Amino acid sequence: MRRSPELLAVSRRLHQAVLTGNTKILPGFFSTAEEMRFIGTAEHEYWSGSVVSKGVADFFQEVPDIYGAEEIEAEAFENGETGWASFVHRIHFAGLPEPSIQRTTFVFVLDGAGWKIVQRHGSAPIPNIVHMGTEQTAIQRLVDAARDEGLSLEQTEGLASVLFTDLEASTELAAALGDARWSSLINDHFHVIEDIVEAHGGQFVKSLGDGTLSSFPSAQQALRAAIKMQKAVLSTKREPHLGLRVGIHTGDVVQASGDFFGAVVNKAARIASMAAAGEIMVSDVTRAMVVGTRDLEFSDTISVSFKGFEGQHLVHRLQWEP
Repeated sequence: MRRSPELLAVSRRLHQAVLTGNTKILPGFFSTAEEMRFIGTAEHEYWSGSVVSKGVADFFQEVPDIYGAEEIEAEAFENGETGWASFVHRIHFAGLPEPSIQRTTFVFVLDGAGWKIVQRHGSAPIPNIVHMGTEQTAIQRLVDAARDEGLSLEQTEGLASVLFTDLEASTELAAALGDARWSSLINDHFHVIEDIVEAHGGQFVKSLGDGTLSSFPSAQQALRAAIKMQKAVLSTKREPHLGLRVGIHTGDVVQASGDFFGAVVNKAARIASMAAAGEIMVSDVTRAMVVGTRDLEFSDTISVSFKGFEGQHLVHRLQWEP
């Protein structure tokens, strides 16, 4: 079982088609097998069989105009000839005063050379107390108990430098290349990033669609790894050439089940989103950690605001030479 950038890309293209009203392409995402299941939110929305794929375009065409959509969670996995993806979006529909949360899952099977959806389930979360008359707390109690008993479900890792990467115009590249070629390209890219992270004493935490999250025990290690990443991407002869963006922030991080969380991670992601292709942007804290290091120089200091963070924040561009 492994994470699947390919299925993540396929699912995002389907969502994009729904958001932009390009519903005519939607039947191509779904299997025509009798085992196909399409499950919605309303009581009667449980359809099956080959006829479903013919009706998905009309189904989504009835969706009201969408003023905005934010992807909150997204992940996909594959295991041999099967795969699955899950998404959480915050969507603002026309005619409604507030956005709503929408959750979607897909089950995929390989059909010839391509992935096809054999089950789609969409839902809008409703508190259990509303439709069951009681809350479901068993899993939360287990989580709380494990934490109280010190089973390392959650532990503070202390100071670390968190490094985010992503790729410029990846959605357009994926659409142009097709699923198979894009999957090969992005997986090779992830292997290069992971090797560089490990060579510089860091931990490759996970891939995120077209990006990655890594953690380093020191700011200097993170900065040198970032330079090496940019040089590796620039020197590749494989086309298309990728535009790598890097953001780094330093602070106390929390690790749970092998993943990293907290304000430091969120701020590093915000900083990465500011970078242009070929740039390495770092927080003021990270820059301060390496002041006086002879071969690490910074420029283009700017003061910015970040969603979810109060006040203004200084961000610097790390200079590097090809």
